[in-house]
Amino acid sequence: MDEILFDEVETTRTRHIGFITGGKRFDFTLTNSEHFFGKTIVTCLQSNRSALLDGDDIENIEYLAKFFNLSMEDAQHLSSFLKLPLTNPVRTEQY
Repeated sequence: MDEILFDEVETTRTRHIGFITGGKRFDFTLTNSEHFFGKTIVTCLQSNRSALLDGDDIENIEYLAKFFNLSMEDAQHLSSFLKLPLTNPVRTEQY
């Protein structure tokens, strides 16, 4: 190891969500951290994929579909569901 760029400990807020829409089950974990410019770490438990998202990002249905390997319809359902927990997050300045 040449150089440690950061090593921080913080208390995060984590929300575990499971829901069914359009006949498909979704299981996600949402982790709020001060470390990522106020964005939420959204992890799909089925695919084990994570993305840093905020209220603006979830409006990009094509991105959600491609990243989480969903149909456009399922990505629209996911976007609608995530609007409440990801809208107007507390943003902090970083660096």
